[in-house]
Amino acid sequence: MRKFLVTFLILCFYTSSFAAGGDSSSSSESSLYDEAVKLVKRAGKLEKKEKTDKAKKLYAQAFDKLKKANIKDKKNPDILNYLGYTSRKTGNFVEAEKFYLKGLSIKPDHNGINEYLGELYVQTNRIEKANERLKVLKNCNCEEYSELELIIKNKGTKIY
Repeated sequence: MRKFLVTFLILCFYTSSFAAGGDSSSSSESSLYDEAVKLVKRAGKLEKKEKTDKAKKLYAQAFDKLKKANIKDKKNPDILNYLGYTSRKTGNFVEAEKFYLKGLSIKPDHNGINEYLGELYVQTNRIEKANERLKVLKNCNCEEYSELELIIKNKGTKIY
């Protein structure tokens, strides 16, 4: 009888876990975001190895996941930052700028967005606008400032 009771209690516990949303097959916007970030990191490693076509495919996959996450969480500047980043990395500068600007409308002091928008401005030969982003980052005491500063100084060299 004791064995039966223990088995019954264990089954009840597991059943209630799954009924409460314990099913790991469903993807929330945060897991979509996390999956996208992993793809972006993998793509960055491929870029460093000069495997740009493979990297672009991963950036596109990340973009798709981020779009889905953004549908569920439209006010998340981190998602918008990566939507801009993946758009920029696949060559869609107009769309990238829209995502970055939308993210800044939510969080104007977002270090990542300010840096990446500055990089986009360098890529599109708008150095004065890149310098505006650098000014926003000036007092952040963050790596984003030094990275953008270096990219602006080396604007003739593709390092972004």
